[in-house]
Amino acid sequence: MNGALSKSMHPVDVANRIIDSGASEQPNRLTNELSVVVDDVAVVESFSHCWALRTEEGLVCVDTSNAHTGTAVVEALRGWTDEPFHTLIYTHGHLDHVGGSGAFAADANRNGISRPRVVAHKALPVRLERYRATAGWNLAINRRQFGGVKAGVGLIGAGENFVPRDVVEPDTTYDEIAHVSVGGRDLELHHARGETDDHTWVWDPRDRSVYSGDFVLWVFPNAGNPQKVQRYPVEWAAALRKMIAIGAEQVYPAHGLPIVGRQRVELVLGDIAEALEFLADSTLALMNEGATIDDIIHSVRVPEHLRDQPWLVPQYDEPEFVVRNIYRQFGGWWDGNPANLKPAPEAAVAAEVVALVGSVDLLVNRALALADEDDVRLACHLIEMAVTAEPESESAQKARADIYWLRRAAERSLMSKGIYTAAARESEAALLENRVVE
Repeated sequence: MNGALSKSMHPVDVANRIIDSGASEQPNRLTNELSVVVDDVAVVESFSHCWALRTEEGLVCVDTSNAHTGTAVVEALRGWTDEPFHTLIYTHGHLDHVGGSGAFAADANRNGISRPRVVAHKALPVRLERYRATAGWNLAINRRQFGGVKAGVGLIGAGENFVPRDVVEPDTTYDEIAHVSVGGRDLELHHARGETDDHTWVWDPRDRSVYSGDFVLWVFPNAGNPQKVQRYPVEWAAALRKMIAIGAEQVYPAHGLPIVGRQRVELVLGDIAEALEFLADSTLALMNEGATIDDIIHSVRVPEHLRDQPWLVPQYDEPEFVVRNIYRQFGGWWDGNPANLKPAPEAAVAAEVVALVGSVDLLVNRALALADEDDVRLACHLIEMAVTAEPESESAQKARADIYWLRRAAERSLMSKGIYTAAARESEAALLENRVVE
């Protein structure tokens, strides 16, 4: 199925075809176009989707997309109805979910009415304050995560304002369960830790529908992100099990496609939960036997029958990173190597290795040879030592760029690709700077 046709098809039709056939197809569509899924329920597919429920008192919207797409999302909704935005529900505080809220407030202002009420978990305002306190850090790690993408493209914020100035803070927060009633529509908000500690999933008992936020992503769960704060794979799986147990017949995620039909819900959510449960159980079993994180990450794998499922593709995050997050949650930051408890500076270790080998060029040559032999993991260790010991070495920086471009090409997840791309570009920039200085 070609991409153009897939983008024009109704999201439920695309989802049904993928789930029923098991075909691998791009399920995340950034069109900023609205589709009516059932009477009075519509979705705008964007960087993060906005789900809208029409009620007798106005619209209830689950998430607002990000700052760069919020206006387009509101325009798409206005092409469907001119009813006021009554309530916004934030599934969590990631900026691709709350960043577009300013556009919803602006719409209310243009129409001379009160801005919509905003409901979220009580930890969400704390998250936004942390983002403001660490704006520079978050901009830097997102540039690296997205492989050096420049600020302002809709992914990583702009300038010094990681949190957009017009983000609408919650009016109402809750702890574990909240009931929201708007115009004859009664919704239950459930808190569970998963991708974040402030995550909400929404249950509509009338339609037997779950608005799952990022608990369902149509890629492998973002439960291991190497540059971000703690994720919660065990509780993520438990939340999915609860969605199944509550009797969901539709699951409406913030990324990817609607999951419609009880059997499809059980299949997709059950697979995601099983993958996370297996990684957690296997990791904890090895930890209980005294294994180190080094032992664990090189032995724990997702069960084979789950690896090729279209909703578990390691396109963004990946299982190895999830294993690390499980270890971090239950075992702390120390990796079990006594030398790493209070280590010497990396530059000192690298200089000592170079002295033992005889020269940086010998270390570089060995790294390149390992890369040629497809042992790129080991090659990366050696080339990092070479560049750390002698950052002015042209041969080391060139080899480092070549090795990381090679490694990037072999990776599947965006996080790995982004970090390795950033490393390669870093060395290319160092080469250019050295030439300018000369």
